[in-house]
Amino acid sequence: MILETERLYLREMERADLRDLCGMLQDPLVMYAYEHAFSNVEAQAWLDRQLERYARDGFGLWAVMERDSGALVGQCGLTWQDWSGRQVLEIGYHLRRDRWGRGYATEAARACKKYAFEVLGAREVFSIIRDTNFASQRVALRNGMALRGSFVKRYYNMDMPHLVFCARREWEC
Repeated sequence: MILETERLYLREMERADLRDLCGMLQDPLVMYAYEHAFSNVEAQAWLDRQLERYARDGFGLWAVMERDSGALVGQCGLTWQDWSGRQVLEIGYHLRRDRWGRGYATEAARACKKYAFEVLGAREVFSIIRDTNFASQRVALRNGMALRGSFVKRYYNMDMPHLVFCARREWEC
């Protein structure tokens, strides 16, 4: 276990999580900001990328587990992302559709922000969110982030406008 909250715990994903991960990444409503549900190959590559991140960086997107049921309900964690030519530490999150609206994304994202500041010693964290993904934008705002910029990301042969949210350690402000 990496992190624990009142209702959740976060742990590294394992190869055995692929089926649950596919249930989320292959849901077109969950993946609407990506403009497509993932294929089996894309989902496997997504999982492989997280395992590589754990080995290389010591973190990545972690499995979000519901404490009461033990079910994998999503993923949330920290990854390095490019913004304006520099690498920034991003808090990212995806949840199963049947767990939307319960505050899990905010709860997990807050725990990741605290981890970034207190364990990794980060001075700031970001969330890079598609401009049409209003639910994720609300999570970033509830996580104490402020809008800091925007850019267009080319993905899946499309130009996708993204907003950049940022939070700094309180003593840095």
